[in-house]
Amino acid sequence: MRYLQDLGLSLEEPVVLAILIELAAPTMGELTRSGFVEGWKRLRASTLTDQKSTLPTLRTSLSSSPQGLFRQTYKHTFRLALAPGQRSLPLETALEYWRLLLSPPAINWNTKTTPWLDYWIEYLTTKWKKGVSKDMWEQTAVFAGKSLEDETMGWWSEDGAWPGCLDEFVGFVREKRGDGGKEQAMEM
Repeated sequence: MRYLQDLGLSLEEPVVLAILIELAAPTMGELTRSGFVEGWKRLRASTLTDQKSTLPTLRTSLSSSPQGLFRQTYKHTFRLALAPGQRSLPLETALEYWRLLLSPPAINWNTKTTPWLDYWIEYLTTKWKKGVSKDMWEQTAVFAGKSLEDETMGWWSEDGAWPGCLDEFVGFVREKRGDGGKEQAMEM
């Protein structure tokens, strides 16, 4: 915690998660000497001043490349957030990380007509209430990326290999948007 303060960071900043992946942190709040040294060496930042100067670049990379640093950070966050011996995240923990990673200054999971992140959190807190598996965690990022590219969900198919919660979420979103929860016809 002191080290983050020395960098001028708080735990509520998504760039902290990006730093933890760059430094190969095995768990939240734990750094190994080799991960720390090699990570900063790779980033060419051996002094605290140099390390601080990499933060703007990491922040920009995190928010501007959904398939680059953001994707790596998102995937790594699941492992960082797991309690020892657990295979899924408690819903409340996952919700906090989704709020951190899927809203500015990281990726903004909202489109012109759909507040996706708000709907996702509302859906989970009112309808889901179970833990979050690794598959659900990872597929949520895929779903978010696709919904940002095409908010009409023209790409969606109930026959797709999505976790059940995402199938149900699509109906929830369609109902909220006034689509009546009906599947859009996509006959070929």
